[in-house]
Amino acid sequence: MDMKLPELPFTLRAYGPDGHWSYEGGVLTGRAGARQDRFVPPTGEALEPAADAPRLLGAPEGDFRLIARVTVGFAAAFDAGVLYVHVGERAWAKLCLEYSPDVPTVCTVVTRGHSDDANSFTVEGGSVWLRVSRTGRAFAFHASRDGERWTFVRLFTLGDEEETAAALVGFMTQSPTGEGCVVTYDHIEFRPDGPRDLRDGS
Repeated sequence: MDMKLPELPFTLRAYGPDGHWSYEGGVLTGRAGARQDRFVPPTGEALEPAADAPRLLGAPEGDFRLIARVTVGFAAAFDAGVLYVHVGERAWAKLCLEYSPDVPTVCTVVTRGHSDDANSFTVEGGSVWLRVSRTGRAFAFHASRDGERWTFVRLFTLGDEEETAAALVGFMTQSPTGEGCVVTYDHIEFRPDGPRDLRDGS
């Protein structure tokens, strides 16, 4: 399934299980099914790496900022709405508003073979603004409680310059331990440049 949002200069394509993606009145909606996640455990546990969550991704050109207010209908631990970056099957990253495990939290996962997992700050209610940027051969994650003042969360790479330039970017939903959840993305915005300063709140 392909989808074109008026806010984005590139087409989105659905990956993974059916996310029941829909768009109306400036609001993108996706649904994660039961026990759907994307995570490769770093601890050596005898677990199959979860790699089965609904994603809606496209290929922007050059440096950019992708922004959305993310609202999650939390029902179980680790339900999340995500801005997602994909370079390869074991090279991808998530910026999440996640129930982690019982408080809404901005958290990140960067996967290079195996996933890491890091929490940033907690959020009151079920909404937060998330932003993913590409700046040169790096990606940056920011989050904001009001869409105005941005907190720097993470700067990272996922590959060489050619791989970074070809990255897919977009939206993901997950419900690793639950029966599913609904995520909405509104105030979606695309800016064709990277942030001026990663740490000054802009």
